[in-house]
Amino acid sequence: MQFLPVEEQLAIIGRGVEKIVPEQELAEKLKWSRETGTPLRIKYGIDPTGIDLHLGHTVPMRKMRQFQELGHQAVIIIGNYTALVGDPSGRDETRARLTAEQVEANATDYLNQVGKVIDLNNAEVVRNGDWFSKMNFADILELCSKVTVAQLLTRDDFSKRYKEEAAIYLHECLYPIMQAWDSVEIKADVELGGTEQLYSFMLARDLQKDQGIRQQVSVMSPILVGTDGVRRMGKSLGNYIGISEAPYEMMKKFMQLSDDSMQMFFELLTDFPLDEVKTILGGHPKEAKVKLAKTIITEYHDAAAADDAAERWQREIGSGGMPSDIPVVQISKSDLNEDGTLAAANLLKVTGLCGSTSDARRSIQQGGAKMGADKDRIESHDQAIPVASGLLLWVGKKRFCQVDLVD
Repeated sequence: MQFLPVEEQLAIIGRGVEKIVPEQELAEKLKWSRETGTPLRIKYGIDPTGIDLHLGHTVPMRKMRQFQELGHQAVIIIGNYTALVGDPSGRDETRARLTAEQVEANATDYLNQVGKVIDLNNAEVVRNGDWFSKMNFADILELCSKVTVAQLLTRDDFSKRYKEEAAIYLHECLYPIMQAWDSVEIKADVELGGTEQLYSFMLARDLQKDQGIRQQVSVMSPILVGTDGVRRMGKSLGNYIGISEAPYEMMKKFMQLSDDSMQMFFELLTDFPLDEVKTILGGHPKEAKVKLAKTIITEYHDAAAADDAAERWQREIGSGGMPSDIPVVQISKSDLNEDGTLAAANLLKVTGLCGSTSDARRSIQQGGAKMGADKDRIESHDQAIPVASGLLLWVGKKRFCQVDLVD
């Protein structure tokens, strides 16, 4: 097979990537691949601990598709055994364990959704239970003997919990070792994921070296922020856009994105040339959000559905429910809680929409306080509202504003 020149491949692969470790080795691998006509083996592991993929999940998957389009071999690992442990990355508490039956049911749904991003017809799909289920206790001891406790405690999540004297269970310590061993089993040349996985990625290199096989390179993507523009996209935070959501629901969420997050969304979730993205973002923010929304909705549904969603949003919200002269109110980041939120009553007072906390409580209780482009009702005075630039707030029909978050 004839591959593109290494420089052209690197330009495509490097878009929207936060870190490549070791960077020089990727160029060397691509050069070897091109000279020998051998596709690189690109690893991406998925633990089927849930069934609803959102746009944050698709960032490394889109990178996998780029590798596929460049002629390389995608290898998808369904972590049916690592899922029994639960990924501790970025967590300050033990993750709930799933049964084997739950994991397998989730895996089926996962693959149906993953197929919307990755070309599964030209990908290897394996389960890491294929090798871990065959290991006896002596095999596990041998694998564990290659990693020290001190090494494990260098992980941010374990280190934090250790300092806080929070529980770290032994089975959790096996997770990064299992993830790293997957790379040995499939002979990965490149592994995709987020920066929080760096420890496991580097451990995989050590295990590969120990087994006398080529060491992998880690290509790590940044964490996509959610619709609040502050925290990482996540279903538990309510700031996600699911790829299987109805087109109109996706459209409404896209139109709530903060202006500051648009560059990241375009760069990580679309194929627009970056020069074109700059031009798009230089225009009206509303038009940019519509273009972004229609592009991504088309990818996961179709163009007709995207057009219908955009027209419905304009008809029901964009023109009829949105004032054209919304005043902008600045809020200092120092006024917010550590997690970027503010209690609803305090927020309405800080923005000046209500003259006092008691006035805000009364407006909320009467159902007159709303937020977002589609005017979602604020349910309680102590509701934690994620505050980001672009957040729209209403009290009744005549009091409204748009938040501008400043340092």
